[in-house]
Amino acid sequence: MNILLTFDYELFFGSKSGSVEHCLIRPTERLVRLCEKYEVKMTFFLDAGYLWRLQKEKDSYPELHKEMDAISHQIKQIVRSGNDVQFHVHPHWEKSFYSEKGWKIETSGCYKLSDFDQVEINGILDRYYHAFCEMTEVKPIAYRAGGWCVQPFSLLVQKFEALGIRYDSSVMPGVSFHSEHYAFDFTDAPRKDNYAFQTDVCLETEKGAFTELPISSMKYSALFFWRLYILGRLFPSRHKMLGDGNFLPQPGRKKKSLMNATVNHVSTDGYFASKLEFYHQSVSKRGQDYSVVIGHPKSMTEFSFEKLERFIAKNRNKHRFITFRDLE
Repeated sequence: MNILLTFDYELFFGSKSGSVEHCLIRPTERLVRLCEKYEVKMTFFLDAGYLWRLQKEKDSYPELHKEMDAISHQIKQIVRSGNDVQFHVHPHWEKSFYSEKGWKIETSGCYKLSDFDQVEINGILDRYYHAFCEMTEVKPIAYRAGGWCVQPFSLLVQKFEALGIRYDSSVMPGVSFHSEHYAFDFTDAPRKDNYAFQTDVCLETEKGAFTELPISSMKYSALFFWRLYILGRLFPSRHKMLGDGNFLPQPGRKKKSLMNATVNHVSTDGYFASKLEFYHQSVSKRGQDYSVVIGHPKSMTEFSFEKLERFIAKNRNKHRFITFRDLE
């Protein structure tokens, strides 16, 4: 099986964005060291809107110059070490801004690309794409939507074809979510590990110009989430996120997960990492060719680093750990 370990390289988008040092630099350094130790590769989906906003505001604030230098150095390290960097878009950076108090994150009416009209979307993608290329010195071929809000994909087709974006990895089969700021619905997505599509990420199209590699998903019992919350309180040093910010609120999601079994992503984040081995044993028996695991440097914990390293060590000679560049 081909396993893609993917990480959304981003700050928090709640009331507190968190620091670059704790949300990005330190946990990503540890991830890159894991790659070097076990000779595997990972893909980092860089928040291109954040890169654009940094470039735009760095001359007004000395601390942003330091942030940009640290991130630029780390991205070069990621690429030099043989890992992959790809295109991740959170358009709320259009209205978010920096002040002496830190980042002020605005998400109302601007969290997903479909909050904007077609002309605005094209402009956002152009600006973020060029900021990404300038920072990384590589051209992206794969995309992950911020907050998984890739729908409707028809708004992105023409620009992605022009930019050379050929792969998407935003879909989580069987998962849907609706809130004040964002929404997605993948309940009708094909239950496949890869498929071609054209204008609808949930509709397989034989000769579609794009390839979807969905984020792997599985069913989690309510007991799983009870354990997650209890362990976090009993052993905070092992289960506390390394990032020091706050998530954007997801009303009702926690209550739902504690009451009923739910479908969610296969992830390296926190306690989710405890299911990495179980999931891959299950799907490898069924002959699955691809698995896409999602994670976030900011959401890694001491527990999840331990589980991820154990998973890599056990499986690096059984399966191939690849990146989106390897698909070319």
